[in-house]
Amino acid sequence: MIYDATQCQLGEGLLWHPERAELFWFDILGHRLHRKGQQWQFDTYVSAAGWVDHDTLLVASARALHRFDITSGDHEELCPLEADNTVTRSNDGRADPQGGFWIGTMGIDAEADAGAIYRYYKGELRQLFAPITISNAICFAPDGKTAYFTDTPTQKIMRVALDTDGWPAGDPTLHINLSGTDFRPDGAVVDAAGNLWNAQWGTARVAGYTANGDFIKAFDFPADQTTCPAFGGPDLNILHCTSAAVGLTGAAQGQTFSIKTDIAGQAEHRVIL
Repeated sequence: MIYDATQCQLGEGLLWHPERAELFWFDILGHRLHRKGQQWQFDTYVSAAGWVDHDTLLVASARALHRFDITSGDHEELCPLEADNTVTRSNDGRADPQGGFWIGTMGIDAEADAGAIYRYYKGELRQLFAPITISNAICFAPDGKTAYFTDTPTQKIMRVALDTDGWPAGDPTLHINLSGTDFRPDGAVVDAAGNLWNAQWGTARVAGYTANGDFIKAFDFPADQTTCPAFGGPDLNILHCTSAAVGLTGAAQGQTFSIKTDIAGQAEHRVIL
């Protein structure tokens, strides 16, 4: 169950690198990128990544998107991200099937409506949706025709159609309505069958929903504040999940976990710079 016992104050941004068969994740509040047995320290918040090639990640920080060399630990700025806004930082992000990278921002203290969701594609960063308070659950249908996201305080996971280049082709519509429940949607991932798996903050679980938004089942974890799921392993059937220790006590809080499932995940998509 425990994949890595390192306690993260705000574990997030799980990425299974398909060419390296390695898991990467972040401690946002600790300003660190992790993999099993190693961590890299940054001078600001870092929160999400996509893979570019065997040795390169795109890493989102509070002020920019960076090209990160896994071997050397060196990184260079690709483009600014709300660089002049001292209120915000990056949060949830993931690569889409067309090779774009979606990244959300939010207020450092979760200030209302301070954030937005952007897409980086072939050198261009474009704002897609604003205002957003806490950007989360960015993930994509396997056929590349649908994107999902949430503004966590609304407790609503939205869906939006995509064009052939991966840009939104219309207005977002409601996909999963969790309002009035205890389930606050955090990070999410879509499996190979098109089902969405959502970490739900404060409830120690990752819950699955069909492409129609119907509940399937939930996997329970030892940490209360589950934050971000990712499928990995040789058969992409291991469900990993990060968690957050902030505000809690106990050794399990903030650890990263794994569960073998009967679900086939989809491989994470390559970012085209």
